[in-house]
Amino acid sequence: MARRMFPLNNRLWPTIALCLALLIWLGRSAKAADTISSGVSLDRGFGLLYNLDFAKAHEVFQSWQQVHPDDPLGPVCDAAGLLFSEFNRLGVLESQFYQDDRSFEARKKLTPDSAVRDRFYAALEQADAHARPRLAKNPQDRDALFALTLSSGLKADYAALIEKRNLASLHYTKEATSWAEQLLVVDPDCYDAHLATGVSQYIIGSMAAPMRWLVRLGGVSGDKQKGISELKLTAQHGRYLAPFARILLAIAYVREKDRPRARELLIGLRDEFPQNPLFGEEIARLDVRP
Repeated sequence: MARRMFPLNNRLWPTIALCLALLIWLGRSAKAADTISSGVSLDRGFGLLYNLDFAKAHEVFQSWQQVHPDDPLGPVCDAAGLLFSEFNRLGVLESQFYQDDRSFEARKKLTPDSAVRDRFYAALEQADAHARPRLAKNPQDRDALFALTLSSGLKADYAALIEKRNLASLHYTKEATSWAEQLLVVDPDCYDAHLATGVSQYIIGSMAAPMRWLVRLGGVSGDKQKGISELKLTAQHGRYLAPFARILLAIAYVREKDRPRARELLIGLRDEFPQNPLFGEEIARLDVRP
C-alpha cells in the first residue's frame, strides 16, 4: 500500500511520526474532566496506557462507555488505546524509528492486525457519530471538539505509519490541528491542546524549504522552534499530556543531536512510569550511540 505522493516526502514522514500519532494522548480540559463520574475515570485509562497495560486500559474505556453511552470520548479513547497497542507490537514506539530520515526510510514494512484495524476504525466511526451532532448543537462543546481532534489525529497516524498513505495522513493532520485550534479558543487554559498545534508546527517547520512553500499554499504553516515551545507548554502545564509531551520532546532532541536533554527527559519518564520498559531501553540506546 506504499505510495509516493511527492518527491520530497522523505523529509516529511520521519517528523510526522513525532505525533505518535499526533494525539494519542490528547486529554480534555480540567473543566470538562471534572464531570466524570466517580469510580470510572478516563485518567485511569490513560495512566494504564503510559504503562503499556493495554488490556486493563481497554477495560476502563469500555466501563466508561457503559456509564456514558452517548459520549464520544469513550470510543475515541478506546481507539487510541488500540492504535497505541499496535504501535507497541510493531516497534513504532522505539526511537530508532525516528532518529533520522535514513532510519525511517529503511524501516521494515509493517503488517497490521486486521482485527485490530477493524475495531480501530469502528471505534472512530462511533466517536464521530456522537461528536458531530453535539458540536452542531453547541460549537463550544469541549468533549466533541476533543473527540474530533483525536479522531483526525489517530487517522493521520494510522495512514502514515502503518498504511503509508502519506497524502491522506497530511490531510488528517491538518484537520486535527484545526480542531485543536478551535478547542483552544473555547478553553485557552487547556494546555494539553498545545500538543496538537506544537507537533504540527514542528512537522511543517522541519520540512525542506520547497516543501514548506508547497504546504503553505495549502494553508498550513510551521516553525520548528515554535513547535518545540508549544510542546514545552504541554510538558510543563498539561494535565494529561505532560508525560507524552516529554516523550515527543525527547524524540525531537534525539533528532536535533541534543543527547543530554533527551536523556534527562527519559530518566524522568522512566522513574514516573516504572512498568514501561521503553524508557530504560531508550536511555541505554542513547548511552551506546556514537
